[in-house]
Amino acid sequence: MTATPMSKGSNLPVDAPVVRVELAWGAGSGVPDVDASALLLTEAGRVRDDGDFVFYNQPRHSSNAVTHRGKQPSTAGTTDTLEVDLRSLEPAIDRIVLCASADGGTFGQVPGLVLRLLDAGTGAELARFDMTAGTETAFIGGELYRRQGAWKFRAVGQGYASGLAGLATDFGISVDDTPPAAPAPAAAPPQVPPAAPPAPAAQAPSPSAPVPPTAPPPPRPPAPHAPAPAPAPHSPAPAPAPAPAAASGPAAAPRLTKGEERLPVDMRKRLSLRKEQVAVSLRKHGAAGVTARVVLVLDASGSMSFLYSKGTVADVVERMAAVAAQLDDDGEMQAWTFASRPARLPDLRLGDLPEWLRLHVRVGEMSLFRRRSRKKGLDPSQVDMREVGIQNEEQKVIAEVRSFVRDHPASAPTLVLFFSDGGVYRNAEIERELREAVEEPIFWQFVGLGRADYGVLERFDTLPGRRVDNVGFFAVDDISTVPDAELYDRLLSEFPSWITAAGRAGIL
Repeated sequence: MTATPMSKGSNLPVDAPVVRVELAWGAGSGVPDVDASALLLTEAGRVRDDGDFVFYNQPRHSSNAVTHRGKQPSTAGTTDTLEVDLRSLEPAIDRIVLCASADGGTFGQVPGLVLRLLDAGTGAELARFDMTAGTETAFIGGELYRRQGAWKFRAVGQGYASGLAGLATDFGISVDDTPPAAPAPAAAPPQVPPAAPPAPAAQAPSPSAPVPPTAPPPPRPPAPHAPAPAPAPHSPAPAPAPAPAAASGPAAAPRLTKGEERLPVDMRKRLSLRKEQVAVSLRKHGAAGVTARVVLVLDASGSMSFLYSKGTVADVVERMAAVAAQLDDDGEMQAWTFASRPARLPDLRLGDLPEWLRLHVRVGEMSLFRRRSRKKGLDPSQVDMREVGIQNEEQKVIAEVRSFVRDHPASAPTLVLFFSDGGVYRNAEIERELREAVEEPIFWQFVGLGRADYGVLERFDTLPGRRVDNVGFFAVDDISTVPDAELYDRLLSEFPSWITAAGRAGIL
């Protein structure tokens, strides 16, 4: 059944719990490419952060309530679809603006432009809005909005000659639309962060660990970048086979790690207590005295933005620094961040922790336009997060860490602490990487931040056909509420048994 066509400004109630929004247009010569998108707005008419923009480069909202399903071409034309689960929308979301952008032309060149609202359960057409346009390059087709606890749909039909950038900024999205300057090779800053040098002994550390900014600027599309300079290889002592845990007795004393004396007093106290707790957890699992190279991997996809802005990720990094300080002979930790692409961060040296948090704990930035020049105002050691993107491509960073370990062999095993909020969809590629890594001296400990789809990361423990189990996984709803003792126990529970198994298998 076809719904009666709506006129501009008209509205109707929406009773379906899940709806599909189909933007359709006809085929023809010179028709620009059209993309559907959605903005999730609060009562103030603004997004909370860039994560409230769902489009082809960020296809799923962190709440899973709005999803970009993608395009379906046919001989008659093309359809681009969004799906909205009205039941799953957070109470703070008051309105969903349904947008479109034209790439390579204007909407006046797009024939048969129509927006259809469908009941996702039955397929019934609830609303149909035929649109006409002229020189606009962005368009608001309609909007879903709350009224007295119920949802309604309004036909809008408002165009923007300033394109998607103009539309998005009207609702609070950060867009870097400064035209790229001609490159100046002699003065151009490096595209890849070198390893951060140690701070001079006389330099006063920051009084506390800063929290990342609340609304980071958006990421740019892919730009190639060379691998970061390799740090000096580690030479930790060989890892002994774990001894059975004793029932009682003192835990191994935490190591005094180079650089600790430069930390602010409060941070130094937290680190000391946490190192003791790591030592207790290792002893509890029969691994007192074990050494390892520690690698940190941080998800920087768009859905992580809230965890960065409220300081959760900065706190995770500080807590993981205690693991490296206790397990590694020099307390240094290699680090990567990733979204659509991986990026090597400067090594985390303990004495530089406050400044490292300020410079490098940053979520992926959203950008609607390609940029040739490096983002202005960055420290030379910082990654331009526009190059990282905003989607989840775990397999790429896994491959890069594996390559690093092969190129920088160490006598001790490598423990990878990998933090992600889920949204895993490259399951086959991730499984292939982790299966190939079985024969390598690496244990992969994945930690899920919140309730999300972790795909093969969650299932890997049960997958057959591996000589040793080289992967651990657990998820927590809110890691900031998990006490150190519990976090380190869960983090280090499988690593000791892997050391034993890998030793017997000749991997270590």
